[in-house]
Amino acid sequence: MNYRHSFHAGNFADLVKHALLLWLLDAPRAGARTVIDTHAGAGLYDLTGDGARSKEAEAGVRRLMSADGRPPLLDALAEEVGATNPDGAVRFYPGSPLLIARRLGEGGRYVGFELNPPVRALLVEALKNHPDAESREGDGYDGAIAEAAQAWSPLVLIDPPFERPDDYVRAADTAITIRMRDPGATIAIWTPLKDLETFDGFIRRLNGKAGPTLVAEARLRPLTNPMKMNGCALVVVNPPPGAEAAADEVCGWVAGTLGDAGARSEVWTF
Repeated sequence: MNYRHSFHAGNFADLVKHALLLWLLDAPRAGARTVIDTHAGAGLYDLTGDGARSKEAEAGVRRLMSADGRPPLLDALAEEVGATNPDGAVRFYPGSPLLIARRLGEGGRYVGFELNPPVRALLVEALKNHPDAESREGDGYDGAIAEAAQAWSPLVLIDPPFERPDDYVRAADTAITIRMRDPGATIAIWTPLKDLETFDGFIRRLNGKAGPTLVAEARLRPLTNPMKMNGCALVVVNPPPGAEAAADEVCGWVAGTLGDAGARSEVWTF
């Protein structure tokens, strides 16, 4: 599956990922935090541009912004989108790098890896007003392992485009390697949900090696067509206290509000 950030910006999966990412960034902890992003993307997306031609934002962030009675964690994401669009429109959507950069506390830092030179140039522009956030060119998996070794209990976001057949394996192995070196690290891995066989294989690779793990699933339709993204999951290794309730809130709202008949959310741990 090819999942380019720009093509799908602002869709339902971004709502799950980014609402839970904001919660993880705000979760209480001692000391400043380094946040590492393996596949940063452009950082900011124009939902009217050619890159967002899939129009998935219409069924995602635009419905979020017009919804009444949003739960607190979705409301927090809506506030970030609103701050990105001060004229009240929903033209621009903030990606993970910008959301993280805005949330860095005193002494915190962000390192985002991006291999595509034109996309990295956009990332540099998006982060230009955030001196504690930097972009680097290079392989995000290897870069995250090296950077995490220099940090104390970092938060690592693994969010690949799933263009390569080994993305599931490398995502799992990167999380395992980081956790073996630093038991205090938290790793959040975003994955699409197309079919259970692929996802179950990924979970089996993590199980018993990465440590305590929470799986937050939002299934918008039954997992019967492996050619479609039927849902998504955020898999959080070493989740902070309260993560299960946060995941229930976010995935429940996304599945219940944006999903087809039979949509559901599942939050479980191993």
